[in-house]
Amino acid sequence: MTLTTSPPDELADLSAPFSASAVSQVVVAPDRPGPGSWAGAPSALLHDGLIYLAYRLRRPIGQGRGFANVVARSRDGVRFETIATLGKDAFGAESLERPALAVTADGTWRAYISAATPSTKHWRVDLVEAATPEGLATATPRTILPGSAQLAVKDPVVVQHEGRWHLWASCHPLDDPAATDRMTSEYASSDDGVVWTWHGTALRGRVGSWDARGTRVAAVRLDRADPIAYYDGRATAEENWEERTGVARIVGLGSFEAIGDAPVAMSPYGLGGLRYVSPLQLPDGDTRLYYEVTRPDGAHELRTTLVAR
Repeated sequence: MTLTTSPPDELADLSAPFSASAVSQVVVAPDRPGPGSWAGAPSALLHDGLIYLAYRLRRPIGQGRGFANVVARSRDGVRFETIATLGKDAFGAESLERPALAVTADGTWRAYISAATPSTKHWRVDLVEAATPEGLATATPRTILPGSAQLAVKDPVVVQHEGRWHLWASCHPLDDPAATDRMTSEYASSDDGVVWTWHGTALRGRVGSWDARGTRVAAVRLDRADPIAYYDGRATAEENWEERTGVARIVGLGSFEAIGDAPVAMSPYGLGGLRYVSPLQLPDGDTRLYYEVTRPDGAHELRTTLVAR
């Protein structure tokens, strides 16, 4: 992928993995060509020396939408074996979006699933738990972030840090049926990763900027000396589903500050969609990035780039 903008110097190292000279590899392709067919929205996890990846599969509206979340396993971070498939019918959902994968201190596997309420613009987050990642496929879901008639909640980013659970979710106001694509990123914390307390808005769009219409936190990197968050942003409703990637400085866990006046990464195709960046720090100090990107035919594929330390 290639940048079409020039990020400030402080973002040069973060934009480099998405430059024309960077080597990226396809991890999962959509099952059909063309707009509306997607493989992406990844959530990466390292456990017992293996890389686990949860992601969403989608077809165009009217042909299935987000029909499944998949959990896969890999030794090299590129070639994955599917070990669990969670279909939308198990959640009574019209569509599924980005999952979040986690393992508790006692070894329980969790998947936080974004589920759309049929015939509405409402989204909620359900939780499934199992003793093994394979068991997530048949686990019984329970709703833990219900949203409301006024607010849709989806696409959680879940981090365990200093004995607490932390979550950033994309929230969409439903007061205007013609503008439910608007979004902010809201922050919540928890003792157990199940019962959450909301603390307010962590990141919102900037008037007149490339992210004015909405911001969605995609990843939070507390493993850096200068903690940052990747986020997805768009300027207009027409750019819905084609968000580009920006970077925000972490002022506090509930307060992020966007850096620069342009995206750090975007596709050269279509409206530039490159979103849901999920970084994974490896034992040797390298970082592997997973992300969803728009192809020349308008479909989205899941790609990865290895960033040397």
